[in-house]
Amino acid sequence: MTFPNERPRRTRQSEVWRRMVRETHLVPDQLIYPLFVVPGRGVRRPVESMPGISQLSVDAVVEEAKGAHAAGVPAVLLFAAPAQKDARASAARDPHGLAAQAIGSIKEACPELLVWADVCLCGATDHGHCGHVLSGGTIDNDSSIQTLAEVALNYARAGADAVAPSDMMDGRVQAIRALLDREGHATTPIVAYAAKYASCFYGPFREAAESAPAFGDRRSYQMDPANAREALREVLLDVEEGADLVMVKPAGPYLDVIREVRAAVRVPVVAYQVSGEFSLIKAASQRGWIDERAAVLETLTGIRRAGADLIISYFAPEVVRWLRA
Repeated sequence: MTFPNERPRRTRQSEVWRRMVRETHLVPDQLIYPLFVVPGRGVRRPVESMPGISQLSVDAVVEEAKGAHAAGVPAVLLFAAPAQKDARASAARDPHGLAAQAIGSIKEACPELLVWADVCLCGATDHGHCGHVLSGGTIDNDSSIQTLAEVALNYARAGADAVAPSDMMDGRVQAIRALLDREGHATTPIVAYAAKYASCFYGPFREAAESAPAFGDRRSYQMDPANAREALREVLLDVEEGADLVMVKPAGPYLDVIREVRAAVRVPVVAYQVSGEFSLIKAASQRGWIDERAAVLETLTGIRRAGADLIISYFAPEVVRWLRA
């Protein structure tokens, strides 16, 4: 049957009709808000490349978290940029370090807000890489995963509701799961950055997290943007090792990967709308080239339509307010 009998526009003729037949829904419970904690007190330092986003001291990050929760955001993802940086990521391994302080303070002030803690070494190392660096500049996978497991345990003990390893070392999910279980944290979920690409869209984040590599790049451990089948391999390995949720990062340029991952696994799929995606929208909207609200809602809806169950986005508090207006 074709036109004039077939008229798809019939169910588009009013906002009520459009809402009723809408296939993909964006709701507040699907959003996670990233936060950056730095040393000091009363610090709210704007990130130049990310308009509206700031580095926050522990007291300020608590207030930001409370505000996000009051708006209706269900979870935050915490990144720490400690002052002390050395080759062994000592600040991240410190059970009373900056990230642990922030986790404990947020949970005390806002117990119902879920705190996901990013687990990596880059922000606490003087070389800025996500694992231990050997002579010659190579990244030692197997010693790195033991340190990452220690860091994850520190964060779980501090009260993190989930630990999120973002390093892309082989076997780190298994190492973290084993140590958490052994130390009485069998109920702490692991949100694995399972398909994390070596993307150019991380630039603004590295300013916010103070995590740019001092030499080289991360292509020996983060994924080649040209590969999709490899993403499924990574994701399935992480699920087998004990990941409770798996993540694709970035989101926008990898919608095809999100779709393939959603079809391949039964655990929740998370997508990270990263700093570069955020800053592109902000820059264009500030110049009047696009409507910011429309662009944010369209891109997030596209990520959901591709198959993401949850989305990490710097727009999260604003989006929740828009959705509830």
